[in-house]
Amino acid sequence: MKSLSFRKDLVAAQDELLRFAYKLTTNYEEANDLLQETSLKALDNEDKYTPDTNFKGWMYTIMRNIFINNYRKVMREQTFVDQTDNLYHLNLPQTGEYESTDSAYDLKEMRRIVNGVAEEYRIPFSMHIAGFKYREIADKLELPLGTVKSRIFFIRQKLQEELKDFR
Repeated sequence: MKSLSFRKDLVAAQDELLRFAYKLTTNYEEANDLLQETSLKALDNEDKYTPDTNFKGWMYTIMRNIFINNYRKVMREQTFVDQTDNLYHLNLPQTGEYESTDSAYDLKEMRRIVNGVAEEYRIPFSMHIAGFKYREIADKLELPLGTVKSRIFFIRQKLQEELKDFR
């Protein structure tokens, strides 16, 4: 009898779950797929549901988790990892722009702007460009994390302002 009421609740929630799935995916076909996957997962885990609790909340949680897992999977699949010995693909220029004199001028101009800023701003920015994380920069320079972020933001804003004519 417990299984029958579970299935009735599942069928009753389908319309609301489909709307939620559409909000997550913004695509009708993907929303239907997500709804189907959620329903199957719920049926497979029926024994884990505690009766007389929020059934719709449980279903929404399952759907949201499936959506997040699928999104992460897609993002992992789109990430290219260069496994060549000398990182051949990473060292290739992405476009022909790097060979032009215009981009070299932009780089010189960027260096001029960054070097014209006070050292207290230049050092965190240079470390960030070199690949350090905000937290690492804050720890190495013994500064609050917010200060590091605002100093890097300040230089980015200055670069955008000064280089707007080069776009």
